[in-house]
Amino acid sequence: MYDVIIIGGGPAAAGAAVYVARKKLKTLLITGEFGGQSIVSADIHNWIGTKSISGIDLAKNLEDHIRNYPDEVEVKSPELATRVSKKDGGFLIETGKGGSYESKTLIVCSGARRRKLGIPGEKEYDGKGVAYCSTCDAPLFSGKDVAVVGGGNAGLEAAVDLFPYANKIYLLEYGDALRGDPVSQEQIKKSGKVEIILNAEVKEVKGEKFVSGLVYKDKKSGEEKTLSVGGIFVEIGSVPNSEFVKDLVELNKAGEIVIDHKTSATSCEGIWAAGDVTDEMYKQNNISVGDGVKAALSAYNYLLSRQ
Repeated sequence: MYDVIIIGGGPAAAGAAVYVARKKLKTLLITGEFGGQSIVSADIHNWIGTKSISGIDLAKNLEDHIRNYPDEVEVKSPELATRVSKKDGGFLIETGKGGSYESKTLIVCSGARRRKLGIPGEKEYDGKGVAYCSTCDAPLFSGKDVAVVGGGNAGLEAAVDLFPYANKIYLLEYGDALRGDPVSQEQIKKSGKVEIILNAEVKEVKGEKFVSGLVYKDKKSGEEKTLSVGGIFVEIGSVPNSEFVKDLVELNKAGEIVIDHKTSATSCEGIWAAGDVTDEMYKQNNISVGDGVKAALSAYNYLLSRQ
């Protein structure tokens, strides 16, 4: 029986793990990998206290910090939690590897995954021109015209990643304005490589052996148009990894775990949540760490009250 089980390996999980370790709680951390969604970022400039760091290096630093407490925090990785249920006043966590672990409390920091377009051709051409990681795949599209779907920060960052490689970049946004940071928007507009297409509803991915085009509808005119592109980067947000606790905690319409933002508590006594899996408004690494710490301290106080 563990005092705490933490599910996740990103900034929120790291913050929680370090703080429960310092409280000398018997802890198990279960994660598929370390680093969270930022592992695909080539150059992170807003990790406070560090001017520049890659997503891979950030992931390594988080893992190293967690593993610095081997006596307090046991790590199961790569391993994914698949189901959580109540048992004997605590919780039973089951994993895809057949693992079964019991704990008095639970901190869910399982993050989120990339959202798909859900249009014809997307699945068929996944890995054949449809991509979800510009940092990983941008060099594969050297000299080609490409499309980036999504006008938020992720979309703008993908476009910037493509600057050294792509011949031309079409940036498609569903709304009537880009949503990313003004600094990034300015960088995009100054590049000379990016054509911004607003009010664009993507409809279909075209291709033969590989992607050859993207069909979209102009929401204002209703006209369908086709872009001749050799690659499509999908950057339209994320889906919270909350399915395994959906029967225990309250979720909002987006599938995010609803938390008390003072304590990170969920609707289920004994379970806290932090990071991108929650209804936290700002999905930022620095905020996730703080929320993970908040969850850890709340769990510690809860355990003290039960003694």
